[in-house]
Amino acid sequence: MSTSDQTSGQAPAAADAEVPAEHAVPEDLALAGEFDAVTRDQWRELVAGVLRKAGREDLPDVVEDALRRPVATGVSVAPLYTAEDAGDLPTGVGVPGLPPFVRGGRPAGGPAGSAEVTAAGGAEGGAAGGWDVRQRHAHPDVTVTKEAIAADLENGVTSLWLVLGEGAIPVDALGDVLSDVYLDLAPVSVSGGSTAAEAFLALVDGRADLAPGGSLGLDPLGVEAASGERQDLSGLADVARRAAAHPGLRTVVVDGTIYADAGASVVEELGCSLAAGVAYLRALTDAGLSVDEAAAALEFRWSATADQFTTIAALRAARRLWDRVGEVAGASAEVRAQRQHAVTSSVMTTKRDPWVNMLRTTVACFAAGVGGADAVTVQPFDAALGLPDSFSRRIARNTQNLLVEEGHLGRVLDPAGGSWYVESLTDSLAGAAWDWFTEIERAGGLSAALASGLVRDRIAQAWDSRAKRLATRAEAITGVSEFPSLAEKLPERQPAADLHPTGGLPRVRAAQEYEALRDAADAAAPRPAVYLATIGPIAKHTARATFASNLFQAGGLATPSGDGVSGLAEARTAVACICGTDKDYAGSAAALAKELRAAGATQVWLAGKPDLAVEGVDGYVFAGCDALAALRTVHEQLEVQA
Repeated sequence: MSTSDQTSGQAPAAADAEVPAEHAVPEDLALAGEFDAVTRDQWRELVAGVLRKAGREDLPDVVEDALRRPVATGVSVAPLYTAEDAGDLPTGVGVPGLPPFVRGGRPAGGPAGSAEVTAAGGAEGGAAGGWDVRQRHAHPDVTVTKEAIAADLENGVTSLWLVLGEGAIPVDALGDVLSDVYLDLAPVSVSGGSTAAEAFLALVDGRADLAPGGSLGLDPLGVEAASGERQDLSGLADVARRAAAHPGLRTVVVDGTIYADAGASVVEELGCSLAAGVAYLRALTDAGLSVDEAAAALEFRWSATADQFTTIAALRAARRLWDRVGEVAGASAEVRAQRQHAVTSSVMTTKRDPWVNMLRTTVACFAAGVGGADAVTVQPFDAALGLPDSFSRRIARNTQNLLVEEGHLGRVLDPAGGSWYVESLTDSLAGAAWDWFTEIERAGGLSAALASGLVRDRIAQAWDSRAKRLATRAEAITGVSEFPSLAEKLPERQPAADLHPTGGLPRVRAAQEYEALRDAADAAAPRPAVYLATIGPIAKHTARATFASNLFQAGGLATPSGDGVSGLAEARTAVACICGTDKDYAGSAAALAKELRAAGATQVWLAGKPDLAVEGVDGYVFAGCDALAALRTVHEQLEVQA
């Protein structure tokens, strides 16, 4: 190497000439260019072959229909989406900040610490390149709540959601709770009905510097849905006029989580909320407000679940639907952008293995941010156990901080836009929700549909459909119906008051049936058990023994195991489950069942499908079986008290 080469740090020219030809970079790079183009029909043929090998002979004409999975009432998703699926989709999805607002209600985020002015004459709080991080507070101890609020606002939270009333923050303590809060910087939303709204309006009376983006939380139709008691909407307009003195302070919150918490799919949640929004528009305009003033008084609250794509599509569909309502009502384009507050779902929250809730809420928060929510509340992971502690509140707010500050989710508006899957799902949800909304309208509106039982029955059907998937574990609950830990020690929390009205729509959680069985088994002493009677060497019986252990432990049942009947006596149980291979079952399962009964077993299960038809077996556990039914049967046999 010459001195000049050493000085410049460059390789000799001769080295360049020695680069192998196959390493040369072509001017035009065709990705996957060396592969022949494939068609959808070829893919279908390959999929059909795999399904037939798996035992599926009754394949539909369109093979992907065999792999469709339901995500909401009347809406399912296919395993593959291509440009063909986008052919019939509406082309007018617009751009962020313009009708029909599918791609977002805002054109861009505002500067850090500021608010962006809306066309309605007010402004909405929000974080730069992200969303409004809104934290919920309902602890009845004023000192605890003040400390929690201070910690939140000092560590990334940008707005507050205060629940006022009996069992929550005392209404008369609102001034004390907010005494150290700069209300010109932190928007505040309250819940607790007209009493809470009046308290907040009295507190800020005469102020002209209130931070925009808050709400008074009035939702009389939501109260009607939850309580079953008819509510009066006539006073909303007067409150809205008073709230208008504070630009950006909204009067009504259309709370869709009430329907979601009752077991609704996103289709029912969207349709019911749309009907509620229309009812509020009518009430406000009938009382003298303009359509634009009425629309500007509303905020919508949606549930966000760990089904991230359905959540993303639902938020996009909600904006499209509300824009259509506003257009028909005569509202100007500037006020038709739906203000959205997403809250991580209570239905998906578990009491058992509550730490998994951190993962669920992270996915839900991600989906809410990608879906374009204006404000997001992450429920603490221990919300189903009682009042959250400082650690769980910290994790909740840092979940959002991480996604905004480190994940930079807010850098791109509507990042899911253009995806054939997301656009198709958005359109499907919008269509199904609009059909349900119009059915409610034909029934006389939401109040009439609630009174007649139409809404209750529709939501009950949706929940029944989902409950079947939960029972068969087609929809898994990690740490509860799948991979439970009987040795877990749950954190202790101060009990939280039930702040929800009763008498109307129910409140459900996906894990509730499994957790009831776990609670009953935990209360028994000693812990009830199912003995796993294995056949053959470990390599042969491990798969089914592991499956059976996982299933029975989901009901709180211990699963000691042993070779054949040898460990039954030590297990101290009258229920056994035979675990092995189909070949071993054919040779010895019937005899083993007889031996188990002779040794004291009163109920014998087999890990395998019923078509094995083993003599002497009472039941079968297999992938897709009704796990809850099997667990209840075992509990009954072992006389476990519910």
